[in-house]
Amino acid sequence: MGENVTNIPSAPPPDHQPPSQRFPSPEDETERLRATAEQLRQQVSELEIQARARPRIALAEGILVERYRLADERAAFTLLRQASQRANIKLHQLASAVARTPGPAPGAKVWLSGRTRHPMPDLAALAAGTLNAANQGEVLGAALHRVLTVTGTDMGNVQLVEDGVLRMAKHAGLPRQFTDYFAFVDGNTSCARAAAASSQVTVKEVASSAGFDDETRRVILTAGSRACHSVPLVDDQDTVHGVISSHHARPLIGFTQAQLQALHTTSRTLGTWIKWHQRTVLLDALENLHQLALDSRQ
Repeated sequence: MGENVTNIPSAPPPDHQPPSQRFPSPEDETERLRATAEQLRQQVSELEIQARARPRIALAEGILVERYRLADERAAFTLLRQASQRANIKLHQLASAVARTPGPAPGAKVWLSGRTRHPMPDLAALAAGTLNAANQGEVLGAALHRVLTVTGTDMGNVQLVEDGVLRMAKHAGLPRQFTDYFAFVDGNTSCARAAAASSQVTVKEVASSAGFDDETRRVILTAGSRACHSVPLVDDQDTVHGVISSHHARPLIGFTQAQLQALHTTSRTLGTWIKWHQRTVLLDALENLHQLALDSRQ
């Protein structure tokens, strides 16, 4: 009888090892680390936004609970959310208004009795046709589009002054890393300089400008911006309410007087509208919140 022979398969050559046993290539590892870093940056940005907004919301919740004898902060938050959605304004904006506006008289049916109604500003300078002046997103979007048209680019953003810093409110053509990094700005940028000086600021070449720190410069250049122009949003009493900035894929030579005048007109139009929005739409939202709170006690 012949011998029983067991055939033992030879090990596969190194280049045929199962995928689970292969080491990642340097390129794959670099991409993995890049994706992880980007995810962490987004998480940090979201936490910063929450950290800045939460104290204002919590303060407003406490005021409402005490003023209207609500069950708890959750009930107050529900009222804030309902009123902000009806007015199409940000929750943190309404919360800030609750905190800084003197409350209604005890038992009053109206929060702000006898307040003056201001006429709606003319938005024709935005060249956007008929706009819903009460819709903040719509008006900011139209103003941003106007600035980008005048300056000849498709990248830009709108920032509004809130609690002494510039907060990102609208943007176009810019990557997430850029908008997260500049979610809040209080210095080291052309937009901050424009707001502080209440005048237009042009950075003809970001790479060589002394107006940015290294990290800020890196984020701007990574977004594809080689130059930028910032326009302060100023009302009829010269109060700065924010900034619109355009970003350009190539270094700038400058703008014509006609372009600068068009940007100035847009600045005044939007600045005046922001002032009207604060004195009209935001205060109407407070009145609606007051009624919601009174109704919740019945």
